[in-house]
Amino acid sequence: MKTTKFLLSAVLAVTLFFAGCKPKDADIQSAVQAKEAAGITVAVAKGDVTLTGEVADEAEKAKAEEIAKAEKGVKSVINNLTIKTVAPVVIAEDTVLIKNVADATKDFPTVKAEVKDGVVLLTGEIKKASLITLMQHLSALKPKKIDNKLTVK
Repeated sequence: MKTTKFLLSAVLAVTLFFAGCKPKDADIQSAVQAKEAAGITVAVAKGDVTLTGEVADEAEKAKAEEIAKAEKGVKSVINNLTIKTVAPVVIAEDTVLIKNVADATKDFPTVKAEVKDGVVLLTGEIKKASLITLMQHLSALKPKKIDNKLTVK
């Protein structure tokens, strides 16, 4: 009887010891989060790691998953990371740009504007106080470039 109680006590102690050695979710989360890139959020439930956020490309997404899988106590990784999309730069067509530049410069009679291949070339004279307003109006038209050759008075 004593041997059976001792054996049960030993088995119980060993079980509790190993259960206590298993990394806790919070510890896993802290360890993984510390190694991940900025913008990646780590959540852990019962050893299952979920990654969320945005990364630059597939390589960064794969690396984040690899980092999480390498951490002690991680059972699985759910990679919900998304790839950042870069919006294409919109440049107005010359025909539209020519009309809109003419409208934007009509209140500045000493300014001459030409449009070629998306580039607005400004020549002539302008008052310093009016320059910012003109440049804001022209920038809103989405030219490729504004080549400012104006003389500021």
